[in-house]
Amino acid sequence: MLSEKHSERRKGKRVKSTRDNIASNQSIDTLFEYYCETKIAEGRAVKTIEKYRLIYGNFCKYLDGHEIGRLVENIDIELIRKYVSWLLHDYVQFEHHKFKPDYAKKIGLSPYTTNDYLKNLRSFFRFLIEEDKISNNPFEDVKNVKFTDSEIVVLTPEELKRLLDTPDKRSYAGFRDYVLMTFLIDTMTRINEALSLKVADIDFVNNTINVRAIVAKNRKSRIVPFQKNTAKLLKELIKETEEFENEYLFLANYGERLTPNHFRNQLRRHYVKKANITKRVHPHLFRHTGATLYLESGGDIRHLQLLLGHADLRMVMRYTHLSNKALQEQHEKYSPMNQVVGKLNKSRKIKR
Repeated sequence: MLSEKHSERRKGKRVKSTRDNIASNQSIDTLFEYYCETKIAEGRAVKTIEKYRLIYGNFCKYLDGHEIGRLVENIDIELIRKYVSWLLHDYVQFEHHKFKPDYAKKIGLSPYTTNDYLKNLRSFFRFLIEEDKISNNPFEDVKNVKFTDSEIVVLTPEELKRLLDTPDKRSYAGFRDYVLMTFLIDTMTRINEALSLKVADIDFVNNTINVRAIVAKNRKSRIVPFQKNTAKLLKELIKETEEFENEYLFLANYGERLTPNHFRNQLRRHYVKKANITKRVHPHLFRHTGATLYLESGGDIRHLQLLLGHADLRMVMRYTHLSNKALQEQHEKYSPMNQVVGKLNKSRKIKR
């Protein structure tokens, strides 16, 4: 009886099945700007926002290159899969960059980088769902590219020693780079964190630095210790740069704050070649190498997590892969067979 009354009330009336404020023909440019403004208001780091824009710009490059309008209704699973294939096989890195050499303009991104692009775009569309801007997230149905983790390359202690021996410590720039490399190895900070360090952030009483929240990638401040030898070098560098009257520690030879690109170029063009290292050396490799050597020396992974500034322990595990040599040494030391065989496992003496 009740259902019949409800049926009478519905006669001649439009049935509402869709949301009025969700339109499929919205411009993704407008939605992306709204996304960035929200993330800026939430306190995301400038570098993080720049990364969002870089990845979104790459996606738009694909859309424009294939004459696909920048509308929400055009983004579906089939398009995203074609975009992934384009990233892997057709995308040219630094294609129109004026200052990049031809060898840097490689074709195709790695599966790892491609998945990182997908993750960021998936988060963007997930945000739009949460904000009731769209009704469907096609990125959720696209799987990541499968790939096999290869052994992550790090520098050996011997290679680090050779690298530290290359700068000319009699010149200001050479000494500064030597101190910076030492600092990166010792503190395992990111290059942007190191170059954003102010003299006021250094505590020489406790031999620690304060990585300010505005500088840290996760927007959380942390205290990082350093050794006495590093402290001595930092004090000497501060004395060298007093004439510049700049609050930052690592400065170019004209008194302005050193940039990551300047240091990266110095590494590649001068120090790596002079040290006769064939591996690809970049500033972040110091952090990765330091974390690996820390664990191989018996350091606690929880303490390492605090030093690196990661909220999730899994992030630490991702780039602190132990070398095969360390695994062999650990297995030799702790193999269960040591308890089974014991002293019987001694090498036999053979008469000559």
